Parts: sequence; C-alpha cells; structure tokens
Amino acid sequence: MTTGLLLIDFQAGFHAPVWGARNNPDAETHAARLLDAWRGRGALIVHVRHLSRQPGSPLTGDGTAWLDGLAPQAGEAVFEKHVNSAFIGTGLEAHLREAGIGALVVAGLTTPHCVSTSCRMAANLGFDVILAHEACAAFDTSANTSWQADAGIVVSAQQAHDMAVSHLHGEFLQARATAQILAA
Repeated sequence: MTTGLLLIDFQAGFHAPVWGARNNPDAETHAARLLDAWRGRGALIVHVRHLSRQPGSPLTGDGTAWLDGLAPQAGEAVFEKHVNSAFIGTGLEAHLREAGIGALVVAGLTTPHCVSTSCRMAANLGFDVILAHEACAAFDTSANTSWQADAGIVVSAQQAHDMAVSHLHGEFLQARATAQILAA
C-alpha cells in the first residue's frame, strides 16, 4: 500500500499570541523530519492550509504563509480549505485516489480541530491513517471559549492534545512517534 504524507495547517497564523499557550514546541521539527524523509523517497506529499473567512482571524492575510521548513516545493500538492476538514470543499480525496494512496501519515495544527477532523474523515473514507502525534500540537482552551466557562474549567494544551489523540487512536488511526514512522 502506498503511503502519502498529509501536512495540515503549518502556517504563520498559528504562531499568533491570540491562541494562547501551546504544547509541543517541537511539532514543526518533527513534521520537517517527516517531510524530508518523504521528499527523500520521492513519495506523495500534500500540504493543506486554512483560509479563514472570519474577520480578524489570524488565519487570513500574512497568517496564511507557510511556516519555515514546511513550505511546499514544486510538484507537491496544495489544497486550501475553509472548514476543519481537509476533505470538504477540496479535491483532496480525488487526488489521493488518483495517486493510488491507501494510507496517510498525518501531521499538523491543531490536534483537536483540523487534524482530528481530517483524520476521522480519512478513516471513514477508507484510508489507513497513522497520526504522527509528535508532529501535532494544541492550544489551551481558555475560559472565554470553553463551553463550561461559567464553571471555570480550562483544558491545558497538553490535555487537549492527549485527549484528541486518545479519542482517535485505535478507532480511526494508529498514533505513532516520529521515530517509529521513519523506521517503518
């Protein structure tokens, strides 16, 4: 089975302070290691970025720029989305099928949002999914955005990341460390 690499939302807007505290400061480094390995093999690579339609979002304008070391090169597919799933409103599924891809290694920002949604959809569409959990990150859920804000409940970035991976692993995908993926 041919395995592609799917990189989700590695863009400048996710370094904006508005998001708050983040876990895993090495996520981009792990993603770059995977990207280098896929490029070295000449394997299929897909980059996805979020173009927000919400006024004032950090994922507009300069916030849509690719992060250093994770920008697409010539011949690498790029899909742009406006929702959490990399599959909705894009040609991603058709592209993967045309390329004969049956499995995906996924890395990106943020774990409980666009990464989780895209992984779930990929699995539901019949792709075997491996989540490079070290190449993903999440942000704290502030009391302002928490559905339990009145209760003062805040979920840390690490808790949000761990719970998202835990909910996905075993049902929708297999979560693996970068070294495990590269060794396989």
